[in-house]
Amino acid sequence: MKIRTFSIALAAVFMAALGALVLADRLPLFVIVTYAAMSLVTFIAYWLDKRAAVSNSRRTPENTLHLLALACGWPGGLVAQQWLRHKTLKVPFRYVLWVTVLLNTGVLVWFVGSNW
Repeated sequence: MKIRTFSIALAAVFMAALGALVLADRLPLFVIVTYAAMSLVTFIAYWLDKRAAVSNSRRTPENTLHLLALACGWPGGLVAQQWLRHKTLKVPFRYVLWVTVLLNTGVLVWFVGSNW
């Protein structure tokens, strides 16, 4: 499976799993709403940065993109990165993005395991 397909599939499966956990009363509704909203914000931030890169305008700092990903926006970040073909060749950026995915998911798993 290509990384592009994997990243988008992972984001979709993660959001579906959150939905299932909400339906099973294992997570409150605000969790999936937060992930969806932050994913949209993060996707838009990537899109704006891609537009700025193409037009040689002022860019969004990478730390901002990483903070958005860490703050529950990583599904949108993964989708944007692959769909927009933005920051896909920048290896250090990709590594930090995956670290944010692992950190954020680890905290969520801890919360679910502690019966919220």
